[in-house]
Amino acid sequence: MLSLTIQLMKRSARMLIPAGIAILIGTLFISSTFLFGNTLDYSMRRQITAGFGDANYVVNAGAADDIYSSRTVDDFKLDKLKSIDGVDGVRVYAAASVQVSNDSGRHSTTYMIPTASGAAVMPMTLTQGRWPNANGEIAIPDDMAKRLGVSVGDTVNVDNSAMFGSSEQAATLDETIVGLTRDDNGAFSSYGGASAMMDGDFATMDGYEDQGFGAVPAYAVYLRIHAPQGSTDTAVLDQIRSLLPHKLTVLSVHEYADKQMESMSRDGTGIITTFLLAFGTLAMFVAALVIGNTFQVLVAQRRRTLALLRTIGAQKGQLYRSVIVEAAILGFLASALGVGAAFGLMGVMQAAGANLNGLVFAMIPSPEAFLVPIAFGMAVTMIAAVGSARSATRVTPLEALRPMELVNAKRSGVLRIVCSILLTVCGLASVGVALWQNHVTATGGHPLIDNSAAPLLMAMGGIALTFLGLLLSAARWMPWMLSGIGSIVSHAGPSATVAAANIRKNPRRVAATGAALLIGVTLVSCIGTGAASAKATMADALDSRYSVDLVVTGTGLDDTVAGKIAKVDGVQAAEPVRVAMAQWNDGTSVNNGKGHDVTVQVAGLSESQRRTVLNSSAGMHAIEPNGIEMMSKMGDTDNPIRDGSDVTVRFGTFGPDGDFATAGEKTLTAHKSGFVISSDYAGTALVDPTVLDTIMGDKTDTQIWVKSDGTVSAADLFSSVKDAVSTLDGVNVTGSIAERVQWEQTVDMLMMVLVALLAVAVLIALVGVANTLSLSVIERTRESATLRAIGMTRGQLRLSLAIEALLISLSSGVVGIILGTLFGWVGSTMVFTGYGTVQYPIEWGTAVVVLIVAAVAALAASVAPARRAVRTPPVVALAEA
Repeated sequence: MLSLTIQLMKRSARMLIPAGIAILIGTLFISSTFLFGNTLDYSMRRQITAGFGDANYVVNAGAADDIYSSRTVDDFKLDKLKSIDGVDGVRVYAAASVQVSNDSGRHSTTYMIPTASGAAVMPMTLTQGRWPNANGEIAIPDDMAKRLGVSVGDTVNVDNSAMFGSSEQAATLDETIVGLTRDDNGAFSSYGGASAMMDGDFATMDGYEDQGFGAVPAYAVYLRIHAPQGSTDTAVLDQIRSLLPHKLTVLSVHEYADKQMESMSRDGTGIITTFLLAFGTLAMFVAALVIGNTFQVLVAQRRRTLALLRTIGAQKGQLYRSVIVEAAILGFLASALGVGAAFGLMGVMQAAGANLNGLVFAMIPSPEAFLVPIAFGMAVTMIAAVGSARSATRVTPLEALRPMELVNAKRSGVLRIVCSILLTVCGLASVGVALWQNHVTATGGHPLIDNSAAPLLMAMGGIALTFLGLLLSAARWMPWMLSGIGSIVSHAGPSATVAAANIRKNPRRVAATGAALLIGVTLVSCIGTGAASAKATMADALDSRYSVDLVVTGTGLDDTVAGKIAKVDGVQAAEPVRVAMAQWNDGTSVNNGKGHDVTVQVAGLSESQRRTVLNSSAGMHAIEPNGIEMMSKMGDTDNPIRDGSDVTVRFGTFGPDGDFATAGEKTLTAHKSGFVISSDYAGTALVDPTVLDTIMGDKTDTQIWVKSDGTVSAADLFSSVKDAVSTLDGVNVTGSIAERVQWEQTVDMLMMVLVALLAVAVLIALVGVANTLSLSVIERTRESATLRAIGMTRGQLRLSLAIEALLISLSSGVVGIILGTLFGWVGSTMVFTGYGTVQYPIEWGTAVVVLIVAAVAALAASVAPARRAVRTPPVVALAEA
């Protein structure tokens, strides 16, 4: 029977091609989704670990440390770490903001890090010269060298006025430039690059000249470990762990990246994984329905062939197994081609060195990218073939040889309707429970199921069940809906009347045709809505996470300087903002019931200034004289202050001894939102400027907050603003614009890829539509001939087919757009609730394009085959039928 099956496949090759194409496109879609997820994960990990250089391990504080804790270089025992055999490089994560000046008095601030023992662990790239190996030497960014007009071998003056002004900790050093650097990995994108100097000079710049480098605050140590011959990395790590306090952990670069990726999501699942799980799962399900529908059409077209085999002695079981084997072979071949095409596409992009806005396309194979699509393609084709094969083998040969129109005219059974109702009800209930549990989790409640992924999976399953229920009952509700529309259209003339009658005549055929369109349009609309919602929601989340593009700090900042910065190309607004320090008690029960005193930077910001320079607006309260806007999260710690409560805030300054001196206090109403001003401070709060005027008087500093207009790259904007303030002493420029731009570009890239995937989804839908409508036209050969025989012209027959196709395509398209939009909103709610206020856009433009494409596809699929019917003489057509 296998040889007969293969012969049948060869004879039906032209019939198998459409089904094979649908399977190929579906598996290409699935495999490409996995591969894109891999390459996007790889790109994000590269950004997260940009500060590692070539280090392969990091020593940092465990979960026991928080914003109230601090560590120094000595805590990490650098000397002992360096002496361990197998440790080839050590770099402490410490940083200081310094000012570099040339002989002519031009200044530029830079982010300074200490030079490592081992050049491989340095996070920057040397473009010229070497790394400092003695005090009195410095390596600076090459763009700074151009700004100051200096080169390797020149001497520059370095001071820490950007941090300490003219206090006792202020220091000045003359340094010889020995190297120029470039931040290729974006490790210091928030500072426009970084410089490096030796430990002793770094300690002086960081205000620890007397205590030495060991007293410098440190946050982590990067290690390059290469175990000596006869040993292993594990043995080297055991020696390292034995030297360190138990609160310090040693993580590999991969473990660190995993931890950071998980921290990006409230439920421990990476952003990319969650996004692909939500929309990829739904897309896979709908693609499965398209493939299944296409194969059902294929088996239906071979119904008479199967019946002929029955007449010559083939048993039902033999035919049944033949169809299943054929489906397995077709599914495997088409799926393998789809997977190969996906890997080939990614390989071509890697070979071409594709790097779009930081997204590095790389061939990163994974078992699921290969196995899942093939298994999925084979399973779908075999499952689709089961129902059709059983339907074909249950009837007698004589019954099967009747015109297909008579067999297909049966109305769907009661069992089918009951199943569809149950599926729909269960699906809606599952979606409702998932949305409820998601809301409970988002508002800080206790969900019924202690599994962070459960609501998402429940929602996806509910959507799948609901859609499957609607498809199962399509033979009932879709003809009823089309019949109502057709009764209105039938008044347009005889062609419209015939079209409406054809819709009412064969509900199963209409349902099959409409379902193919419904599946494709729902998929397109769902992903399009999800993509638009993701774009809008992530825009709000980025505004909160990176609330200010650039922050200019230092002495001598005023309205004049702000005006000068505002004229820089790419700057939308620049506002001078007065800042001071403040403390309040967090009211927790720790520390013997006394709670913690939280120290933050507080900015006096008017409501008009907030609207002018802050990106964030969602969830923020208006600035008012009796209120204080606090961050919901400070560092990695949730702010325990209750929103709307009254808090006594102490304003003041820090003295040379490090003690906080209170200048005055005021009870303010606390409001919390997710804004972040600067990564240099664990917390920032906003008050009305009159509060600082009353309590602090002139004992405040001034910063300039800058908002970009988006027309200039982050690197160019950094450079231009630094040029604008290069004549001022002790002025530092930092900001999150580079990180914000990176995230925006990542989101934009995700949207671009989704658009490409939408094109694939449309192709899948078109294959299903073409197959189903072509079969519909072939079925009506006798009907068309009869109409011709009683006087219907060729033009009228063509028009009736076109009207029927348009009725089915546009009606199914509208339903698909509504369903896809609702499904997309549910998916967006489940995925993005933890990242910001979820947006629910309606993609009118996408809807119009989808309807136009659906109409054109239906016309192309039905009118073209109809030419055969209208060109064939009625007598010949009746004989053929």
